[in-house]
Order: sequence, then structure tokens, then C-alpha cells
Amino acid sequence: MPFHAWAPSPPMGWNSWDAFGASVTEAEYLENARILAERFLPYGYDTATVDIQWYEAGARSSHYRPFAPLVLDDHGRPQPAPNRFPSAAGGRGFAPLAAQVRRLGLRFGVHLMRGIPRQAVGLELPIAGSQWRCHEVANPGSTCAWNTDMCGVNPDHPGAFDWYRAWFAQLAEWGVDFVKVDDIAAPNYHAPEVELIRRAIDASGRPMVLSLSPGPSLLEQAAHLQAHVNQWRVCNDFWDTWPQLRDNLVNLVKWAPHARVGAWPDADMLPVGKIGLRNLDGGGTGERDTRFTRDEQVLMLTAWTCARSPLILGNDLRRLDDWTFRLVTNPEVLALLRVPGAREWHSTAQGHRFVCSGPQGTWAAWLNTGEAPWHASLPAWLPDARRDCWARADLPAGTRTLTIPPHGARLVRCA
Repeated sequence: MPFHAWAPSPPMGWNSWDAFGASVTEAEYLENARILAERFLPYGYDTATVDIQWYEAGARSSHYRPFAPLVLDDHGRPQPAPNRFPSAAGGRGFAPLAAQVRRLGLRFGVHLMRGIPRQAVGLELPIAGSQWRCHEVANPGSTCAWNTDMCGVNPDHPGAFDWYRAWFAQLAEWGVDFVKVDDIAAPNYHAPEVELIRRAIDASGRPMVLSLSPGPSLLEQAAHLQAHVNQWRVCNDFWDTWPQLRDNLVNLVKWAPHARVGAWPDADMLPVGKIGLRNLDGGGTGERDTRFTRDEQVLMLTAWTCARSPLILGNDLRRLDDWTFRLVTNPEVLALLRVPGAREWHSTAQGHRFVCSGPQGTWAAWLNTGEAPWHASLPAWLPDARRDCWARADLPAGTRTLTIPPHGARLVRCA
């Protein structure tokens, strides 16, 4: 598929959700994008994404205001709220912001909700370049369980493609490089709308990496996903709790065999560093440092990298600490994202120890989700010259076992 060439390795970058919820501003986004370009771009992190509800002028946190008025154009297409994104004033949309991001050497990404704004449906707005109007192609019974902004389209209506074609044509005009489409893969997999979006991106004439969120649960959908999208979530929203990390590792092991060049199972953003600045969900915890221990963060990065998941940072990069920076930019670990070939995953009988090995015995990882240290034997096929990737040091000659801490991981490659 031609679009697979747009993501030859798992995408890497930053997304505004974990830190700013639905309320990120242009200034906050740009500050983070500049840091991404200056400090992270040399390691491959090249995409900066504005997450959900950039078209909602009154967004204040991660809570969604029910049936809030949205900023739309005359054809029902969402527009950046000028009070939050001043460069969008005068109908310029995201074009000025995307141009600034590209000058930094980055790709510009946006979050979209599946379907048509309910506001456009209620106003019966005309679809750009079409004989049809929004209410004629909408499916008012196909709605999101947690957000009231949109309803789905009727994929059997002849104007359904017109809607997506017109919307993605505008995104292409703005210079969008990456789209994260939400409410499309879980709890129900909306295959017809996935296909419409694929056609719309291709018709736009602009390469846009397509990401689906949240994730499907059925492996039977793998072939369809591989044929239409660049990355798809394998979980619901992932946050910094140990049960979620433990369960997400199991998701990755299940989905990793379905990774292909240009089509990547996605374990969601990395909740490291300072997050939750305006995330008031989950008991109103608000701003915090990640709740993961350092060992758990090493396990997370090891799992995401070995399974070739996209690596999307979710923290406020303006408050980055040195340890977190070294964690997510370790070149010896990140190199595994680009090593071709299948991975082999094995778990122990106890079900809380995992081993992943690379093609032709080039590297191996041990991941311990148990509560006790694990003393693992090095495989015979690893030569005597062995490199501890997290320590960035050679293993002492004659090493035969490794100790993997509880909730931790080790990663070794041929030196």
C-alpha cells in the first residue's frame, strides 16, 4: 500500500493530551514543539499533535462540556478556536501553526473525532463541493459514549464520502501531516468509516499518517487495520498505574506479530515526567509527576520498543527532568524500533515473566511483571560480547545470568 511508506518505522513524537487534556493553547503547544525540535528531533521524535477539542472555545480541562458550541466553518468543518489558537483568526485555520511547526523540522498532527459535528447536522449545513447537506449523510444514532461533539455518518449514503473528502481536503490545505481519529475502533470497530477516511486521505493528495484510537480488541480486525491505517491503539487510554502497564504489556505481546512496515500496533502515549496539568479526571488529581517507578518506566520503554509500538510522549516538555530525558532518548534502545524482522515473545508458566528476542539472535529482553526479582539465564545464542542497552555498557565477561527487578526489565544485544 502506498500509504505504508509514510510510516516506515513506528511514529515518534509528542501529544498534548496527557498534560493539557482538551484545553491546550497555541502558546503551550508551540513551547512544547520547540523543545521537541531542539532536544528530541535528533532521536527521531518528529511529530507534534494537538489533541481533542481544539475547536471548543470553552474547553478548560479534560472534562468535555456536553453539547458545547463548536467553532465550525460554513460547511460544518471544525475550525481552531481563535481564543486558544490566535493564528487561526480570520478563517486561516491551522495553516499558520502548521507552517511554524514545519519550519522547526517537525510534522504537524491533529486529533479528530469520527463523523460529523452534531451542530452542523442540526443547522443542516451544506457539505463543501457536494449536493448533499450534513443532516442527510449523518447517522444520529451512531454517537460517542463519552463526548457529544459528533455523530457518525451513514456509510451507505452517496454523500458520506463527500463529507470526509471535504474535511480532509481542508486538513491537507492546512498542511496536516498526522491525524489521530478517535471513537472509531472501540468499543465498536467502524470499518466502513475507516475505509471512507482512507479514501479521503488518498484523495487529498497529501501524505497524512493515520492513527486510530482507542484500540480494537479483536485480532480478527488486524488484516483490515493493516490495509487501511498506519497505527492503531491496542488499549483504551493508558495512564500511569501499574495494573494498566501490566495489562498493556499483555496487549502488546498479543498484537506485536501483526506489526508491518507502515502498520503498527500502538500501546498509547508514554505518561512519563510531568503530566496531568489540567487532567481533572480520576478523582481530580491534577498536575503530578508520573506515578510509575523508575523500574516500571524502564519496563514500559522496553516493551513499547521491543514490540515496535509508536513512541508518543505525553508530558509537559517544558518541565523535563534529566532522568526522563535520558530514558526516552537512549539511542541503544531506540535503535530496536528500526531493526527489521519478526520478534519472538515467550512467557513463563507463571505468566508474569516475558522474554522477547530479535531476528537472528541479535538481542533479547527480559520483562518482569512479578513481585520478586527474576534471575534469568542468558541464552546460548548470544555471543560472549554482550551489551547492556539501558546501562550503555558492556556486560562483564563470563556473565551467565541477569537479575531483573520486580516491575522491571533488562535489554541485551550483541556488542
